Amino acid sequence: MTGPAKPMNALSRPVPPPAPFWRRVAVPAGLFAAVGGAFGYVGVVDPGEPGHYPVCPLYRLTGLYCPGCGGLRSAHAFVHGDLLAALRDNAPAVAGYLGFAVLWTVWVVRAARGRPLRIDLGPGPLWAAGVLLLVFTVVRNLPFGGWLHP
Repeated sequence: MTGPAKPMNALSRPVPPPAPFWRRVAVPAGLFAAVGGAFGYVGVVDPGEPGHYPVCPLYRLTGLYCPGCGGLRSAHAFVHGDLLAALRDNAPAVAGYLGFAVLWTVWVVRAARGRPLRIDLGPGPLWAAGVLLLVFTVVRNLPFGGWLHP
């Protein structure tokens, strides 16, 4: 006599048992620890003090601000709860922090339920994000875009 029948999927293969909870959330937890550690370091070591971080290579060579210029100062202000200073230093970076938080939360919830994270963005949103970053970069380097300087 054989044991109980194993569940089968559409192709008549046995369905493996779900992974344990800790294993499903290990990668999101590891990423959270790494990002939290980076934010913690930036929160403790002020990027506004010279000598702690390297200067942006594009700014050093050309004097132009890249879309990431001011991102560390923005992260420092964000960690300290100064949202206005964070937005002033680099608004797209703040949008990125918040977007990461939402995406990470969705990832953890789906992983805890044993479901994969699937992000099916078409080319439209990616092109829109690229165009917004390009416009931000160009405007912050024009004479009237001084309010976007970090």
